[in-house]
Amino acid sequence: MKFFFKTICIFFVLIAFNIQKVEAEENTKVLKVEWSFKGLFGKFDRASLQRGYQVYAEVCASCHSMKHLSYRNLAEKGGPEFSKDQAKAIASNFELTDGPNSDGEMFTRPAKLSDKFVEPYQNIEEAKASNGGAYPPDMSVLVKARSGGANYIYSVLVGYDDPPTDVTLDDGVYYNTYMIGNKIMMPNPLTEGLVEYNDGTKATEEQMAKDVTTFLTWAAEPHLEARHKIGFKAIIYLIILSILAYFSMKRLWSRIEPKV
Repeated sequence: MKFFFKTICIFFVLIAFNIQKVEAEENTKVLKVEWSFKGLFGKFDRASLQRGYQVYAEVCASCHSMKHLSYRNLAEKGGPEFSKDQAKAIASNFELTDGPNSDGEMFTRPAKLSDKFVEPYQNIEEAKASNGGAYPPDMSVLVKARSGGANYIYSVLVGYDDPPTDVTLDDGVYYNTYMIGNKIMMPNPLTEGLVEYNDGTKATEEQMAKDVTTFLTWAAEPHLEARHKIGFKAIIYLIILSILAYFSMKRLWSRIEPKV
């Protein structure tokens, strides 16, 4: 019985923690977007995930790495769910350095499903030199690393604007309404029609921002759907257990005669 009550207490503490986390994200100055993956029954939109990968590959991958993802992940359940052949074709578009071979020499080959996403730069110094001294962060867990989560990433992507008259920007610095400090060294990566979606969806800035943010959220939480299912089952289990415990205790105490 003690174990049961401890489990209940831990459960409600976790709920309270998650509520505080959500409130903290909502209090951040960001746009509020209705995401399909939010909530107890939240699921990723497969079409949006596939479009989001396309935006990442064609726009973001030239600067930002995703070193924690492998090409095989693109075909796994709960993600974009490309077919295995599609994932192989995607991987084969990238070349990486491998080796040494039998002659002791390094060589290049097309990427395979088991390979990690090919990184755009050889090292941090090359990345900084190619971006005016700024290091483009890895995007694997970027959504989890930023306060505001998916809403923050989306807001920054659509938040580019002309600076107010009292704001002076240095060369290579851009004004962004939702960026902390309102200054960002990354130029606006999205313009309408920049990507031609394979499914015919109109590639507006807002659509591309939403799709790539959905993809980045999955990358940071690839087992989100499985966790939602487990969480729902756990809640049902605890509710049933609580009801059984209540009636058991009620029946037990009913045998004790009240003191006069």
